[in-house]
Amino acid sequence: MQSFYIMSLVAVLAATLVACGDRSEPLACLAEADIGQTMDIVGGQFTFGDNRYYAEEGPAGIIAVADFNIDRTEVTNRQFGAFIKATGYVTAAERGLPEKDFPNVPPEFRVPGSMVFVSPDPDNLGAPASWWQFVPGANWQHPLGPGSSIEGKGAFPVVHLIHADAKAYAEWMGRRLPTEAEWEYASRGGLDGATYSWGQESPHQGESKANTWQGHFPYTNFKDDGFVGSSPVGCFPKNGYGLYDMTGNVWEWTDTAYGPDHKRDYGDRGYDPQQPGIEVKTLKGGSFLCSDNYCQRFRPAARQAQDITLGSSHIGFRTAK
Repeated sequence: MQSFYIMSLVAVLAATLVACGDRSEPLACLAEADIGQTMDIVGGQFTFGDNRYYAEEGPAGIIAVADFNIDRTEVTNRQFGAFIKATGYVTAAERGLPEKDFPNVPPEFRVPGSMVFVSPDPDNLGAPASWWQFVPGANWQHPLGPGSSIEGKGAFPVVHLIHADAKAYAEWMGRRLPTEAEWEYASRGGLDGATYSWGQESPHQGESKANTWQGHFPYTNFKDDGFVGSSPVGCFPKNGYGLYDMTGNVWEWTDTAYGPDHKRDYGDRGYDPQQPGIEVKTLKGGSFLCSDNYCQRFRPAARQAQDITLGSSHIGFRTAK
């Protein structure tokens, strides 16, 4: 019965969310040889945060970051696969959660699996939390669950990784996860104070500038940018620092603990009023699910809290040094 449920859910997911993208015409994305490159970023002062949108983005203030190096793209399935092959590492979604470490997590959520977005029926939207389903068997190799695959999708961003998984890859590379400040500075591409990574024009004005949701989230995506789900890295214009997909495609882990504002330090575990008692890190960049009518988090200053033990179909990462 459980296997029938899983396969039925995968069929629904395949019909409602094309996780590998969907274009009818050829698209010039980043060449394979350019994936894996990094960029040296000269540090400096910039306006960190924004007072114009969500409360957690403020108060905006001038801060400084030192020189650093960051990946030009999100880490891909092919890159992460090389790490797995070399080390034998097994991700959290493949292992499941041990009862001794997570005694308060219901047994059905401790089995191997991860969170997948399922577009709701327009006539029965339900609560936003219901748009996400824990799918047993969903992981970085099977992004929609059993029966799905990343075959032929080596250039797509790897997803379904918890914070520790991303950190393990970074350390294997002799690198680390970026801080929130570094990530935001890099995303701005030298355009201090601009609303978006490319300036003031919205993502949907003129030619598509990033992989985001066009239409009425969460049920209608017009895919004006050519994709319903994630896209290969580097399919949209790079920013002023030569970095790709700093807007949309997938959210990205940082190594900064999340707090509901920039007013004070919330400690190593962070704090999210909606998830009290949970250790949370800061996600940046938005994803293919961000839209004009819903989250509007496709801006450098935008941020989101994420439970460090929970991955999903729209969270990836890049590394820094």
